[in-house]
Amino acid sequence: MLPSMGRRSFLRTLGVGATALVAPRSAWPQRRRKPNIVLIFSDDQGYADMGCQGCEDIPTPHIDSIAHAGARFTDGYVTAPVCSPSRAGLLTGRYQQRFGHEHNPGAAPEIGLPLAETTLADRLKAAGYATGMVGKWHLGMLEQQHPINRGFDEFYGFLHGGHSYLRPNEARRLDDPIRRGFDAVEEPEYLTDGFGREAVDFIGRHAEQPFFLYLAFNAVHSPLEASQKYLDRFPQVADPKRRTYAGMLSAMDDAVGAVLTKLREAEIEDDTLIFFISDNGGPTSQTTSRNDPLRGFKTDVYEGGIRVPFMMQWKGRVPEGSVCEKPVSSLDVVPTALAAAGAPVTRQLDGTDLLPFLAGRDRVPHEQLFWRIGRRRAARSGQWKLVDNGGGSFELYDLPEDIGETRDLAREKPDTVADLVAAYDEWNARNVDALWTRKSFSREGQGRGLRQRFNRLDRNLDGKLTGEEITNPRLLRRLDADGDGFVTLDEARAGWRQR
Repeated sequence: MLPSMGRRSFLRTLGVGATALVAPRSAWPQRRRKPNIVLIFSDDQGYADMGCQGCEDIPTPHIDSIAHAGARFTDGYVTAPVCSPSRAGLLTGRYQQRFGHEHNPGAAPEIGLPLAETTLADRLKAAGYATGMVGKWHLGMLEQQHPINRGFDEFYGFLHGGHSYLRPNEARRLDDPIRRGFDAVEEPEYLTDGFGREAVDFIGRHAEQPFFLYLAFNAVHSPLEASQKYLDRFPQVADPKRRTYAGMLSAMDDAVGAVLTKLREAEIEDDTLIFFISDNGGPTSQTTSRNDPLRGFKTDVYEGGIRVPFMMQWKGRVPEGSVCEKPVSSLDVVPTALAAAGAPVTRQLDGTDLLPFLAGRDRVPHEQLFWRIGRRRAARSGQWKLVDNGGGSFELYDLPEDIGETRDLAREKPDTVADLVAAYDEWNARNVDALWTRKSFSREGQGRGLRQRFNRLDRNLDGKLTGEEITNPRLLRRLDADGDGFVTLDEARAGWRQR
């Protein structure tokens, strides 16, 4: 420990700078109504998968426009490096470790967001908002876990963690069709186009009242599938995998553009608070996503797994074209949205309202942020990042000087490591054990050896294997019963043979 100051004083001294974000409160225009809230959540999008963050071969003008019209957060984080727990933290405003939603649920239908937790949709519905969700849920398959029973008036999308884009009516699993509310429906378009259509329709039908729209794309999550319309935009991209990925990202950008256009046409853009965030870092080897200049990928607690595209727009309230270099979190969406809506906070949240910060209050949104997913854990306090990526030993990085986490300073700064470990332990003492683990994905009678082999190969921790994870394309095709490019635990049990 540092001899000259206490740990709390030491941690309060840590911080990094930000560009000017000042917009005097007196300059804010008076609003006629409660603002609409539009939360756009992309899936497996890498940190550098946008033009405004360095992507050169895939234009994203509509997504970029949110940053240009509002704020871009260079140090924006999510609470988990995989899909489902990241969503649990996002929609509750609480670290998901507080209530045990620490891992992806895999194929187990009984696993999902605990019913005792309150979602942002619950809170805004109680405040008089129309609430709608379009896209990927991934927070439970049972009726009581369905979006309609978690605060949403309307739902169009699918319940599990992945889906075909070109064959949306051939459910990846028999129990996971495209649904409108509880009912299975036929989707006539490329799935990302369909989600954009449904989002625009929701806005049109609710333009006269405050609404909350949660638009959770499954793009650009695998499987890699793009319609010819989008493939034709990238003839210069030689790598077929990258070309398909480019088409998928371009389709999502078009859908975002359709949403922004509808807000302008309905003359409610100025009355709408918009967030755009990715659920975790990109899994580069599977999709060609890019996390430059960060180290690591989806599933890591290195920056590449948890630092993501993060933007916020509210004209007249969020300074146009501002860039914030201080750490913010997806935990901040709930308190920021509730503050904007004038809705009460009836339970302790782990996030913070970003609006006063963006209006010029001289403070850091988060003194500290923490991560835990199984054996992997991390902490950030100001410039310092502590990492244990599952091996049991700590690494220390000075992020402003070493954003790529290339130089481990743990041996040089043992006091800093000790302070961060103590801070992590204090945070973790308020958490609970995970409600389920990877073993939850097994079923009665599942062979131990097969389960261990499946889990060892499943680098995405999503309960399914890709061709890269299996490495043998012939084996993949033999095991892939539904032909979607993934192998589930059931398919592996039914068809796996020793090579």
